[in-house]
Amino acid sequence: MKPSLSWDEQVGLMVQRGLAVDNHDECIAFLAAHNCYRFSGYARYFQQAPDQGDDTFRPGSTFDEICLIYKADEAVRAMLVQPLARVEFLLRTHAAYVIANRHGPYGGYLEEDFYTDVGNGEPTVESCLRDLERSRERHILRYKKNGRGADFSELPVWSAVEAWSFGTLSKCIERGGQGSLADAVATSLGIAKAGFAYRVRSLVYPRNRCAHHSRLWHHSLIDAGPTPNNVRVKAKAAGRAVRAALCARRHSLARRRVGPEQDRGAGTADTRAAARARRRLLAGPGTPAEPARPQDVTRTNAGLKRKRANRVSY
Repeated sequence: MKPSLSWDEQVGLMVQRGLAVDNHDECIAFLAAHNCYRFSGYARYFQQAPDQGDDTFRPGSTFDEICLIYKADEAVRAMLVQPLARVEFLLRTHAAYVIANRHGPYGGYLEEDFYTDVGNGEPTVESCLRDLERSRERHILRYKKNGRGADFSELPVWSAVEAWSFGTLSKCIERGGQGSLADAVATSLGIAKAGFAYRVRSLVYPRNRCAHHSRLWHHSLIDAGPTPNNVRVKAKAAGRAVRAALCARRHSLARRRVGPEQDRGAGTADTRAAARARRRLLAGPGTPAEPARPQDVTRTNAGLKRKRANRVSY
């Protein structure tokens, strides 16, 4: 069993393993604020063979470099929280709207035969009822009878969707209406129906990791589904990579606009340098840095065009 170490001893152990630490006090302050074990999730990619018990750092590894990646990953999570929340709100709203108008707002969506379940997993209706049972929201508590259990037969679906977890919501969309709900919600949103259900499902895991401040860098995505062919080139990663799923999300769900500020604000706030940093972070280590764009590139191109025009006129 591993012994408990003070923050000073934790820094000393990393230095002993070959990590270059320029400022001992700053390193202690960082570990005291962020937890050494959390930091080790990033540091392991700079170690020789941590999966085989070799925790020594590769030559040239520095605390500052790992800390920079840690902070960049933190920035990516913060950047994703708001657009993922907007997508989640859209899905809750349109799922409730479609269910209410096509299948009725009461009772039916909490019947087992409303869903097409596959395999031996928990039935979808049980997931829906479990989330409602554990909710402490006032709009749900009013349907819980004192000492006689809960009666959700009169709970409207637009109230229920606000108590469901995002995972439960994704299962409801995929399996509801005897399998027809996903296409109906996609149509209501005005986006392509093909692959819509698995794209919704693929958002659950990164959304939860962002909500719980978990590492995205070098992390495989559970239940990502296939990457569409027209997105694969942009993703530059296959299968279960976080980057592939996020590119697919941007291509499909993020195309739905709920207000002019949705993309405009983000565009003005992002610099080209920040965009390059995010792309490099998602691509992983070893990716060569993109060259900085010269400040006068537009002016240079304009000058070349004028020279060519003058040459033609002669």
